[in-house]
Amino acid sequence: MADTDSTPTTPLSPLAALGQAITAAAPQGAVLDARVTRRAETAPGELVVRLRREAVLPVMLMLRDDPRFSFEQCMDICGVDWPDRAERFEVVWNLLSLRHNQRVRVITGTDENTPVASVSAIWPTATWFEREAWDMYGILFAGQTDLRRLLTDYGFEGHPLRKDFPLTGHVEVRYDSERREVVYEPVKLTQEFRRFDFLSPWEGMTTLPGDEKVHLNRLPPPEEGPSGEQKEAQK
Repeated sequence: MADTDSTPTTPLSPLAALGQAITAAAPQGAVLDARVTRRAETAPGELVVRLRREAVLPVMLMLRDDPRFSFEQCMDICGVDWPDRAERFEVVWNLLSLRHNQRVRVITGTDENTPVASVSAIWPTATWFEREAWDMYGILFAGQTDLRRLLTDYGFEGHPLRKDFPLTGHVEVRYDSERREVVYEPVKLTQEFRRFDFLSPWEGMTTLPGDEKVHLNRLPPPEEGPSGEQKEAQK
């Protein structure tokens, strides 16, 4: 009688099976990693697929057009900054399949100078998200012809979420009533940064003249002796 392996095999979760299917259907070497994260007993988790930067467009087309996946909607695109890495930025796409009621998070890495392929031709809503990632992080998107500022002011220099500029900014804006126009000027701090002791101002002011009686009122009342009935009970 031949020996058989009786070790039970654990069935894959639907998300893990989806990750394996995407890896198998994608071009050779396009998928670097596909795993289910944040899995708990009460939640199925999230499928995260990491791609080579050069394979973004073919894989995204496959995810939209292949009936096994049918990710018809791009719900969000955002950037993540890891300043200590050589490729400090990650571009994150959150995709939704209404047909299969599934979601997938696709991630690729890049640096300050290397563009990532735009997916605006696949999902037109991506234009808005790519403009936001460019404005906040300076991430370049190849094929995106509308990389205008979206959240910062006209003429803003730099990218706020890189945190490579002073907290006070470079310029300040005010309305000049004499010139009757909005004026941009270098930042002028009217006062230095103050240090706070986090105490209530009413608790901190204890030396003002005339407040002596106020502080006496804060003293606890004197303890009263036992009443007559209590004295009788003690006897």
